[in-house]
Amino acid sequence: MSPLINPGMVSGTFDLPGYRIVRVCGIVRGIVVRSRSVLGKFAAGIQTIVGGNITIFSDLCEKTREEAYELMLQHAIEHGANAVVAMRYDATEIMQGVTEVLAYGTAVVVEKAS
Repeated sequence: MSPLINPGMVSGTFDLPGYRIVRVCGIVRGIVVRSRSVLGKFAAGIQTIVGGNITIFSDLCEKTREEAYELMLQHAIEHGANAVVAMRYDATEIMQGVTEVLAYGTAVVVEKAS
């Protein structure tokens, strides 16, 4: 995690309970584009035979989302923010086997509510 924005200061809602927004810094985002490797596709193919969670892809998705999240936090820090509200993820398949994952939100400066 980024040392300057506590994970508790990132919210999918439009506010942070116990804090008030004193400045909006703007939209921030982190983008990661990933492709599946041939070995990964092969291993996932084997897992589909057995059934259940395809952990190769689950792990890839989780790692990609985390990287996008970290890039978004870094972008927020660059904008002078100490929190992010309205945080969301989006994913788009750019071409077969290549996916973009986007983490985005509104960077804000918050202070403890009185």
